[in-house]
Amino acid sequence: MAERRKDRKGRVLRDGESQRQNGTYMYRYTDVRGERKCVYAKTLEQLREKEQKIQQDLHDGINYAAGEITVIDLLHRYIATKTGVRYNTKVGYQFVLNLVSKEDFGYRMIRDVKPSDAKQWFIKLHEDGRGYSTITSVRGVLRPAFEMAVEDDIIRRNPFSFKITDVVPNDSQTRQAISKEVKERFLTFIRESKHYSQYYDEIAILLGTGMRVSELYGLTKADIDFEVRRIKVERQLTRTRHCEYYIEKPKTASGERYIPMTNEVYQAFQSVVQRRKQPKVEFLIDGHTSFLFLDKDGKPKVAMHLEHVMKRIVDRYNDTHEDQLPSITPHVLRHTFCTEMASSGIDLKSLQYLMGHSDVGVTLNVYTHASYETAQAAMKKAMGSG
Repeated sequence: MAERRKDRKGRVLRDGESQRQNGTYMYRYTDVRGERKCVYAKTLEQLREKEQKIQQDLHDGINYAAGEITVIDLLHRYIATKTGVRYNTKVGYQFVLNLVSKEDFGYRMIRDVKPSDAKQWFIKLHEDGRGYSTITSVRGVLRPAFEMAVEDDIIRRNPFSFKITDVVPNDSQTRQAISKEVKERFLTFIRESKHYSQYYDEIAILLGTGMRVSELYGLTKADIDFEVRRIKVERQLTRTRHCEYYIEKPKTASGERYIPMTNEVYQAFQSVVQRRKQPKVEFLIDGHTSFLFLDKDGKPKVAMHLEHVMKRIVDRYNDTHEDQLPSITPHVLRHTFCTEMASSGIDLKSLQYLMGHSDVGVTLNVYTHASYETAQAAMKKAMGSG
């Protein structure tokens, strides 16, 4: 038996390892293209750390080529290709990863996953209490991940190409605009409340502009032009789970826009500016400062502030009134603005601009809700009757 090579300290060297004349170490290997490569390190320990990473990469590449990686591994591989995505998108990826990692399905080899397997798994998720929107989110990541494997010729077909509604019912609740009567009761209750009246202005602004709540809280003093009565919308303010603030552009390029102020919105902004307390230190977030809406600690507000407040307002109202209010969220206020504008007869392209939608189809199909009353009024107008 040939004697094993050793380094100067008497340690046995593995295949591909050698010690150079200057005392450093080298590892030679063959990459996936069949080409010889070398890596170097000052110590044997450091070299072997590099070896381990190289062998793992080679092993992963071989397994992926054979379709012998799990669904979870495929998700990791796919997500690694998605750079520069929004924070909320990253959160969504992590949510799907966490969910799949708790399921036996996540440990299936991708080469063995058939459409019937995927359908049966979705049925299981639904029976376990997962909602339609959650299953849609899961499919929204798994489908492109498997499509990547198809494009790489790893598998022949995508097992997630079916329609979800063919497998599980759409039991998600559609956001509904609130009626004028409900809106008036809601606003009156807030206006007359000693505790909740402090939130009246921002709720009135959302109802009068259709802005997303993250856009509202991204506004600074410089974005409000009282002279020409318009609002400049060009950013969203968000905060991570670790309480780190950051700025994002609106969802689409169309999200950057100017919104005219009605008299009520103008007065609400005047009130906000007058009541705004000067904080000890103005927050500087990605080059922006002097945010209009601050919490009790002088920090910029984020969406969850108003979401929690509005839930408490509705709960408090329903505890003290027989005529109950439906669930009202900041996004319901956006729906309501859009629906009211559409019912008033505004042209669709103008409404699309105000909402910051890239596609007029979103404005039509998602955010406007017809009712008997609006249909009746439209019919009377078309027929020329009063």
